[in-house]
Amino acid sequence: MINPRALASLLLGLMLAAPVLAIDYHVGPGQAFAAIGDAPWVSLQPGDQVLIHWRAEPYKEKWVINRRGTPEAWIAVRGLPGPQGQRPVIDGSDAETATGLNFWNEERGVIKVGGSNTPPDGLPAYLVIEGLEIRSGRPPFTFTNDGGGASTYVDNAASIYIEKAEHLIIRDCVIHDSGNGIFSGDFNGQTQDLLIEGNHIFGNGNIGSAFHHNTYTAANGIVYQFNRFGALRDGADGNNLKDRSAGLVVRNNWIEDGNRQLDLVDGTAAVATHPDYNETFVYGNVLIESDGQGNSQVVHYGGDGGDTSQYRKGTLHFFNNTVVSTRSGNTTLLRLSTQDESADARNNVLYATASGNRLAMLASAGDLTLRHNWIKPGWRASHSGLTGTIHDDGSSVEGSAPGFVDEASQNFRPATGAPLIDAGTTLHAAAFEHPVLSQYVRHLMFEERPSDATLDIGAYEFCGSTCANVFADGFESGNTSAWSSP
Repeated sequence: MINPRALASLLLGLMLAAPVLAIDYHVGPGQAFAAIGDAPWVSLQPGDQVLIHWRAEPYKEKWVINRRGTPEAWIAVRGLPGPQGQRPVIDGSDAETATGLNFWNEERGVIKVGGSNTPPDGLPAYLVIEGLEIRSGRPPFTFTNDGGGASTYVDNAASIYIEKAEHLIIRDCVIHDSGNGIFSGDFNGQTQDLLIEGNHIFGNGNIGSAFHHNTYTAANGIVYQFNRFGALRDGADGNNLKDRSAGLVVRNNWIEDGNRQLDLVDGTAAVATHPDYNETFVYGNVLIESDGQGNSQVVHYGGDGGDTSQYRKGTLHFFNNTVVSTRSGNTTLLRLSTQDESADARNNVLYATASGNRLAMLASAGDLTLRHNWIKPGWRASHSGLTGTIHDDGSSVEGSAPGFVDEASQNFRPATGAPLIDAGTTLHAAAFEHPVLSQYVRHLMFEERPSDATLDIGAYEFCGSTCANVFADGFESGNTSAWSSP
């Protein structure tokens, strides 16, 4: 005979062990929820999805995400496209905060991640935000706050404001017209493992301000890949990608214009003490410096806070990038903040359309190693006086043009017979964990980089007419395995 108490205990155990069924919450015309704010943001469980359907008019709503998924069951906020592939638009101007939420720093973002009273505060994790167009988090735009009153965004507001989070993916979004497109704080080191992938980020910043950027991030562990960065808002003086992280990887992006394309500077103590702080990897990118675009330096590495002991030090590994400057005057590839910052630059196209002597390698300080780059003859060590050191082993290829397929249309692949082909070298030993396996496809796609015995110079490997192996599922809805894929 079965003991009733034992049976009840067994059934209870089975119920507790059974997986919780994830729920899809559909938002939009004809869906279960008419407004984004109607979705249960307070009680989302692992595996749940908020699916926002496209509609012709923008959703003028704003909210906070402060829930935890699991490694096996991520929580997703996902836009479902319209008939021509249009992303649902989340417009911060005149937006209303979702009913039932209570959180601070509402004026900092259209969508906020982390930091709330309702939902109960915690460290949000295993989250995906994808397939949305998010815009207009900046002054003078106003919104209705969680108390029903009127508020105005502050200068450093963002389309997506990450106060704290771990294991967060932002993918396949269009992000524009905010003070910062994406902003993340390190939150005493709690913000970690961010993946920013396949987004179109442009038109952010504030007029006359150098303090607001297309992205401005700090975290312990962050990867940017396959994004398209465009120019900032007209009259804005910020940088395109500004970062204060440890474990930064910037790979296979298209980054065009900005005061600087990359501004990689010092983090807080919680970041600066991380073991990955002193190694930064920038590779496979197309970096474009147009005439008249702010600072003539393409990349800044080190710090800007004044306490040089906390600057990045270590090494910027800068390889297999294609740098194109159309400035009529001078261009400088790198500003290393102090003599203690170093860079290893190899297999890069370093092309200025002006004469060779218009391109300098360093602003002044730092330690730079050059290996197997393509560059015009007559290049200069510095335009303002070299105080650092350049180690050039003479292996770079020099010429009048790198041999692009079509420079005028920004097709920077090597043409047949280009001097870039098979002219690269092996990676620095510290970069062996970052093989060059993919390349950006213009725009917002990527493909497998062809592999042969010798790397080509630049962001693209020669493949003639055979480069058609585009990863159609590279930004596949629900793919959370991209963290480790190059």
